[in-house]
Amino acid sequence: QVQLVESGGGLVQAGGSLSLSCEASGRTISPYMMGWFRQVPGKEREFVASIGRGGTATFYADSVKGRVTISRDNVKNTVSLQMNSLKFEDTAVYYCAVNLGPPSLRGRDYQYWGQGTQVTVSS
Repeated sequence: QVQLVESGGGLVQAGGSLSLSCEASGRTISPYMMGWFRQVPGKEREFVASIGRGGTATFYADSVKGRVTISRDNVKNTVSLQMNSLKFEDTAVYYCAVNLGPPSLRGRDYQYWGQGTQVTVSS
């Protein structure tokens, strides 16, 4: 079992930047694809970005591509999400997740989730 804890969320002005961090414990996450998802009240979680086990293969939702960078440190057992040029529409709770199976951008294929960190972008 893997425990995930997100941090780094907060209030930021539109056009600003924010860096999120996900710390894993209980088991190394180095063999697995990791992902970031986000959710607003009343809606299903939405894919944001994912990264392969080696850290070279990355995937981004069209809504954030060019503004977001996902990275990982398998020694520290962490995954980060650097967000730039933030928009009001980026406001959501951001979740870190582990995919134990084949590469996927589908939330259903991620088995372990953190509690989330709130990101609020002011207009």
